Amino acid sequence: MNAIAHTASDKIRNGERIEFTEALALYQQNDLLLLAELANRVKHTKSGQNVYFNVNRHINLTNICHARCPLCAFGCDATAEHAFVLDRSKVEKMVRQAAETCPEITEIHIVSALHPDKPFSYFLDIIQAVKAQLPAVSIKAFTPVEIIHFAKTAGLTIETVLAELKAAGLGSLPGGGAEILDDSIRREICPNKATTAEWITVIKTAHRLGLPTNATMLYGHIETLEQRLKHLFTIREIQDETGGFQAYVGFPFHPENTELAKKYNIRRVSAWEGLKMIAMARLILDNIDHIKAFWMMLTLPVTQLSLAFGVDDLDGTVVEEKIIHAAGAVTKKGITKQELAALIAETGLRPVERDTFYQPITINQGVGQ
Repeated sequence: MNAIAHTASDKIRNGERIEFTEALALYQQNDLLLLAELANRVKHTKSGQNVYFNVNRHINLTNICHARCPLCAFGCDATAEHAFVLDRSKVEKMVRQAAETCPEITEIHIVSALHPDKPFSYFLDIIQAVKAQLPAVSIKAFTPVEIIHFAKTAGLTIETVLAELKAAGLGSLPGGGAEILDDSIRREICPNKATTAEWITVIKTAHRLGLPTNATMLYGHIETLEQRLKHLFTIREIQDETGGFQAYVGFPFHPENTELAKKYNIRRVSAWEGLKMIAMARLILDNIDHIKAFWMMLTLPVTQLSLAFGVDDLDGTVVEEKIIHAAGAVTKKGITKQELAALIAETGLRPVERDTFYQPITINQGVGQ
């Protein structure tokens, strides 16, 4: 082990913060078991034996998008045969069915494309409709990229958009659309949506207004390792300032059916690299309590392994997901809470069903004792 990586390891074991050069040295050391040991140590200081999940339902309102990012296989033009937009009555029906099928549901998760014509009032109306149908359920909706789109199309400030959504019933933001927080990369992979500065402004404004968010990263396309790590350090700096990130989730790029993959001949990152990135996130983001593995993108076997690499949250039941599957995901579109709990319990850890804000609902007391 080189001297910088050795120093970084010692600092982590002593509960000290590592810096960029130390994180880079640890990653380049390519010692997966060392990263697992260090990340697992940090995880246990944050959440002990607990691994969280929730009962949620994903809803994608539309796939019609003006941005048409090269990294995306979901967005399309309004003239496309598979284009869709959900109206209020359809969303209400989906929400009612979700509650009838699973009375334990605690979260509705809504993300969409950047529709060129739908006014901001449509999205406000959807939030109000969901809240009216399920007043006790938390609504997590709209990435910072979508918030920027709403502000521009409506001629409103970011703060006004967020405040109106919050008044309508929005409880938190998922934090997607961060991709890589480096505009030289964003100009290639998502040139027609929010800049780095815009994404950060939305996040900081949301946190100031009392709307917690997730932090995300999409990696494994054309970015460098240094840009990935810089992204994580940017997230850490924001959290130092606002304290509003509830969890971090890293998304490995799914290249199938994307223009970006065709242009650069990109293949999906390996499980080895994915686990390294999960561990590095846990080691760098010392001020964020939870590291989430989105099982739908990682596959269930790798998700289960990730519990040894610093992960303490597996997201939720999802029910129906379209964006990742448009890019070639082969996982199921939903999972039961019993399946998630069993996945966790098999590792000797304690499954904890939570609400959106990490308040425990049920805890399997017989696991991980």
